[in-house]
Amino acid sequence: MSAIVEVAAAVMLRADGREFLLAQRPPGKVYEGYWEFPGGKVEAGESIRQALVRELQEELGITVTACSPWLTRQFTYPHATVRLNFWRVTAWDGEIGITAPLEHSAVDWLACGNAPHVEPILPANAPILKALSLPTTMAITMAEIEGVERQLERLEAALAGGLRLIQLRDKGLPPAQRLWFAEAVVRLAHDVGALVVINDDAELAGRVGADGLHLSAAALAACGARPDFAWVGASCHTASEIARAGELELDYALLGPVLPTPTHPENPGLGWAEFSAQLAGNTLPVFALGGMRGEMLAAAQEGGAHGIALMRGW
Repeated sequence: MSAIVEVAAAVMLRADGREFLLAQRPPGKVYEGYWEFPGGKVEAGESIRQALVRELQEELGITVTACSPWLTRQFTYPHATVRLNFWRVTAWDGEIGITAPLEHSAVDWLACGNAPHVEPILPANAPILKALSLPTTMAITMAEIEGVERQLERLEAALAGGLRLIQLRDKGLPPAQRLWFAEAVVRLAHDVGALVVINDDAELAGRVGADGLHLSAAALAACGARPDFAWVGASCHTASEIARAGELELDYALLGPVLPTPTHPENPGLGWAEFSAQLAGNTLPVFALGGMRGEMLAAAQEGGAHGIALMRGW
């Protein structure tokens, strides 16, 4: 078996996080004309970050000043097996050569939302487009505690403020009330283009027209194949559970608790260092869960998270 080639791949994001950069491979290279995320092979003695900085300096003429790990994908091409280490790049010095890229036929900025269709794109890069369309803040409902009417009021305000991903939990509500609540949440969310996933109830998700299904850790353990929804995620507590979610080709995972929560203040949580360690090699976007507040998004992403999931702080 041939050795795996380590590759540093840059997901370059504009300051507002709404657009990302793709580059087109030049004539004379394998897969010429295909679109890809810029980057390249990690040389001997280099860290992923060092390789990323060097490659972007060589390819785009910029100097990276802020970047963080995101996810990892392995793919076997006819000529090599590569492990792509995707890092978010959020700040740099210098101007990207839009009209005359240094080592590409072209570069282009695309919107992160709605999983843009790009042809032709390197096969290993294609799943990243969907991951980029996943919002970075997830609100988890708590209507059982706060009341259905109050939750809907808060959700309407949060959606007006930019919230675009909701996990409807509240499994203890009476079935008829949960159905009514789910219908109302989906209606509010879809009016502004937000996504709704239903916790552990595929029948309810299908009935109300939700965008996806969220699996509990127990449901993930019992799952033999990816459920048939556009978006499927899972709650995880360990790296092995995240790996299982990746094997099932789920779209995201939640990992926590990271910090103490109001309901379990005695539990110190994983802490940021252990949270980051658990994410090593993850193949899908992971949200930090437990004790999160909106202002913690940057810290979570520095630790390798895709974003944060909040029950009280949204």
